[in-house]
Amino acid sequence: MLRTEISAEMVHGAVELERTAQGLLPHRLTSASRAQLGGPVEPKVFSDPSGVRLRLHTEATELQLIVWPQREAPEAHGAEGVPFVYDIWCDNTLVAQQEVELGEDGRGVVVVPRLQAGAKTVEIWLPYQEWTVLGAVLSEAPVQPAPVDTGAVQWVHYGSSISHGYDAVGSSHAWPAVAARGATHQGVDVALTNLGFAGNAKLDPFAARTIRQLPADVISLKIGINVVNGDSHTLRAFTPALHGFLDTLREGRHEQTPIVVISPLWCGIHETTPGPVESYEQPDDSGRLRKYFRATGDPQDPNRPTLEQIRAEVERVVRLRAQTDPRLLFLNGLELYGAQDAQRLPLPDLLHPSHEAHQLIGSRFAAELVRIFRAELASGRPAGQTRDARPSVPR
Repeated sequence: MLRTEISAEMVHGAVELERTAQGLLPHRLTSASRAQLGGPVEPKVFSDPSGVRLRLHTEATELQLIVWPQREAPEAHGAEGVPFVYDIWCDNTLVAQQEVELGEDGRGVVVVPRLQAGAKTVEIWLPYQEWTVLGAVLSEAPVQPAPVDTGAVQWVHYGSSISHGYDAVGSSHAWPAVAARGATHQGVDVALTNLGFAGNAKLDPFAARTIRQLPADVISLKIGINVVNGDSHTLRAFTPALHGFLDTLREGRHEQTPIVVISPLWCGIHETTPGPVESYEQPDDSGRLRKYFRATGDPQDPNRPTLEQIRAEVERVVRLRAQTDPRLLFLNGLELYGAQDAQRLPLPDLLHPSHEAHQLIGSRFAAELVRIFRAELASGRPAGQTRDARPSVPR
């Protein structure tokens, strides 16, 4: 079989690619930003490749992806047993979800099921739970990079573990990926960069600077849940932090880029109770021990925000700024997932949406992306004019 080393041109959805002895390691923050992490933060969150995928053009029917998963234990799975899967798409159709076959030396092989003959575009979405070095592709026919269409709308999204993908069944099933695919099906080709950072959507300045430097036709920010459950901001600190984040985004290349600020989705444990959040285990209805979350803050504390308070403050700030910034938009998170939705599709661990809820949230935001695109066309400033985003590769 032919061996094709993974190149930067094949990788989409990463911010930076680190060269290693085995290949390229995708990151979703720059090395300069990662150097500014402080406190009890797990750096791998910013390198877990949610939304990172390979795009390959080939006539091969047999493909194997060589990777080096950076996991602590070979048998490790997600917190609730969600496996580390590679979502494999061929010409926009999901053909398989494959786990890596690990060797004793840490080298892994992802075997792609036999594909149909002829020219095709293959996308391989990496697991959102583990950072992974990309080595090479083995195939019986040549493999080349498949660039995103030049007219594709470059969408950069920032959010929490919900945006990161927990507890979807794979990276391409996280709600931002569902939204991008849904908009594409409605005639608006969308290329996603997912900056959903589990537990870490806390308005960090380095995150704003990262977004500021990325090519983007549309930017969205889902703000609030980590501020509450991480107990990271008092109400006094939250408002200027949000203003500062938006000020940074509006510097430079994104002065006129549409920015959608999404207030928190519904989460019953935090609607009227502040953080911090803590996890605990108890048997579910089937008797299986599983993890749940609960809020531990004092509802009477005037300085610690609840989701209801954060939701109101996000709307106030965005509507105030929108008086002089018409391309700054507000979207109430309850329109994506509200209390009635939770009755039908409850949060399995009381914090993260189910796989089915990810599909619902994504389908609803797809309509928002299409609306923004059409509004831009009507204004004479069509989206989709940004160059295809390429991750940097420090030497």
